[in-house]
Amino acid sequence: MPEPPADPEPTPAPEPTPAPVPAPTAPPEPQPQSQSQPGPTRRLPRAVGVGLSVAGLLAVTAASAAVTVAVGRPDRPAHPAAAAAPPSAGPGSSAGPSPSASPTPTPPPAPSPTPTPTVAPRPSSTLQGSVSGGKHSGDLRYFLLPVPDDADPYGSPDGAMMSMDDLQARYSKSVDLKGILDSWGFKDAATRTYRTRDGKTEVRTDLRRFGRTDRAQGFADNTSFDRSSFAIDGVPNAKGYVFKPEQQAYTGELVGIGVVGDVVYEVTVEVQGDPDKALLSDAMKRARDHLADG
Repeated sequence: MPEPPADPEPTPAPEPTPAPVPAPTAPPEPQPQSQSQPGPTRRLPRAVGVGLSVAGLLAVTAASAAVTVAVGRPDRPAHPAAAAAPPSAGPGSSAGPSPSASPTPTPPPAPSPTPTPTVAPRPSSTLQGSVSGGKHSGDLRYFLLPVPDDADPYGSPDGAMMSMDDLQARYSKSVDLKGILDSWGFKDAATRTYRTRDGKTEVRTDLRRFGRTDRAQGFADNTSFDRSSFAIDGVPNAKGYVFKPEQQAYTGELVGIGVVGDVVYEVTVEVQGDPDKALLSDAMKRARDHLADG
């Protein structure tokens, strides 16, 4: 029997060309100052996604030995300067011994007391408002979260009313914010921001008043951010959100949303590093009590 023909020798496959190895990328140079994180994305009623731009974030001053937080200087008078130390003897002054045989030592001068820094008293507000049956009447700024004694407000101590342009400026231009608010019976809004004098915490309160209590509740229920909410200790009918920074030198943020009668209140707390939820709980309690009692 004839033998089957031998199989032809397989053609060797070409050797694979190794993929070029990317050159190592140098790590980014450290920034001289901290950069604020992108603002949280807010979800408004009607499922409209809105980008929230965060203004006035805390910045880190890296030049100091210990990292400090600076947010700009609130409007308050400067501290009085301490008494200057007595000047030292100049090169032309006579420092030789007294020609007297037995010189009498001169007693050192008594130290001058250093004045204690003082802050001018905050003027009393003339705003008026009242609450009855969940309805808030009078100037909405009256119901803003009071500024603690160890803090100073930005701008007017009374806060400021917000126009529709002011409100729209915090959101994407593509969103018809006026149409959304009008559909919920929106009436007016007010805001105030303060910073503690140790420079560690900044708190902003935003109030939105509606024509009916059920509309205010509905607006608050349907407003959220792009992450899971948490219950705020000691503050029923409210929800909170936490935004941790990528680095501890950056600004962390807490946002709380609640409603009292016909007013939706939103409190934002900004600190360096991971924020403590207790800070938001304290501010939300004070904001709620002030709205409830007037």
